[in-house]
Amino acid sequence: MSPSRILVTGATGYIGGRLVPRLLARGHDVRVLARSPQKLTDVPWAGDVEVMEGDLHDADAVARAVRDVDVVYYLVHSMRARGDFDEEESAAARTVAEAAGAAGVRRIVYLGALHPDGELSRHLRSRVAVGRILLDSGVPTVVFQAGVVIGSGSASFEMIRHLTEVLPYMPAPRWVRNRIQPIAIRDVLHYLLEAAELPPDVSRAFDIGGPDILRYGQMMNAYALEAGLPQRPIASLPVFTPWLASQWVNLVTPIPRSLAVPIIESLQYDCVMREHDIDAVIPPPPEGLTPYRRAVRLALARERSGEVETSWQDASVAGAPSDPLPSDPEWSGHTVYTDLRERDSTADPEMLWRVVEGIGGERGWYSFPLAWALRGWADKLVGGVGLRRGRRDADHLNTGDALDWWRVERIERGRSLRLRAEMRVPGRAWLELAVRPREGGGSQYRQRAVFFPRGLSGRLYWFAILPFHGVIFNGMANRIVYEAEHPKAASRVARPMRQQNADPSPAQPSPGRPNPQQEPTPASSR
Repeated sequence: MSPSRILVTGATGYIGGRLVPRLLARGHDVRVLARSPQKLTDVPWAGDVEVMEGDLHDADAVARAVRDVDVVYYLVHSMRARGDFDEEESAAARTVAEAAGAAGVRRIVYLGALHPDGELSRHLRSRVAVGRILLDSGVPTVVFQAGVVIGSGSASFEMIRHLTEVLPYMPAPRWVRNRIQPIAIRDVLHYLLEAAELPPDVSRAFDIGGPDILRYGQMMNAYALEAGLPQRPIASLPVFTPWLASQWVNLVTPIPRSLAVPIIESLQYDCVMREHDIDAVIPPPPEGLTPYRRAVRLALARERSGEVETSWQDASVAGAPSDPLPSDPEWSGHTVYTDLRERDSTADPEMLWRVVEGIGGERGWYSFPLAWALRGWADKLVGGVGLRRGRRDADHLNTGDALDWWRVERIERGRSLRLRAEMRVPGRAWLELAVRPREGGGSQYRQRAVFFPRGLSGRLYWFAILPFHGVIFNGMANRIVYEAEHPKAASRVARPMRQQNADPSPAQPSPGRPNPQQEPTPASSR
């Protein structure tokens, strides 16, 4: 078929961020609707698409976005655990459905969730409701119902990875024995791409999944084999409620509680394909659907080589501040606390910038690691993202990237980096790191923390941590300059983390290890 004009919603997310460049590669004309277009500033394909700013609840913005469009991809999900998210999701779907029908859109494509019949969790019910609204729009619609998506950077994969790697023994909820049909991200994208070219008489929901049906415990042990780890004894305990399990996942993995809740709720059921009708409409990829262990192997190779295309980290954190830092003149009349540190350096600006841009993640924050770690655990305990979220690329940052408990709000490469805090604090916080050339050679490093307190608790919070700022922020500024001024230390800092890790080739299981497809022995599963 001839190239189409396509609208992608959710292009800043995990699936949408991978779909857009593949649509472009097929010659389609792509438009994206984003609530925060600045998140797309640094993506490689930003200059090849039309970016429109708007919210799916804004009927006028949606009407403008669907104008002259052939296909709409609806890839937006709420990952909140509280509030009226289900009603908001249905309202947004109705807005898109009505606008698409009025504009003469010829197809809607929606990625929903694989689910059984009967009673469902609130999140799964919401996915089903959105699919029905789009199918009832009068526009030919395909609803893909997928289970656990396995790929580098996916939240489901990261949860499996960290639970397996961190815990040598896994006390787990009963859902570790539920049957799941995972699907590789490459296969999800295959179905999404082909859906744009389906004839108009195809309008229904389709189950999609990979070739393997596994229990969650088997998925963890299959990961262990691919990662070169011993299999983990897993004890299925009846006392783990979904709420308690989400607290557990929040503490031992980088996945925040707000994201862990909907993932765990979907694991309460056997989620396998009930029909394979999709095969008659969209054939599997020429090489066949990807087995689970191969999907894990591919994801590990991507992460070890630092080539993670999109990540769950890209998603906004529910409840985290999202407003940008006001300009200094706008501070007039407001209570604002700042901590400013400046250092002159003999290092050239390029070397100093390399250290600045490489901050966080595995390299840390250059001062009192224990203090940062304790603050990260404290944030996790109250449901925040903590420090273990890390960063997607070891050496380069882009606008919108997650960086531990910060979000990159603005980056002027070689000059300045502004980070917005997504930790749980009584106020709004930013950290600015800047590099300037100095007359006569060398450079200047400028570091500024900015805090807008909220009420009395915000003011008390700032003064409570003020004594630590003198030590932590001062040490941080000194260490960053030191790293830039000492070539050997700086070269270690700037070296890609994939060179510091183990051999990037996928680990091969030893012949003596058991098959993860088999049920755990009774001794390890009680």
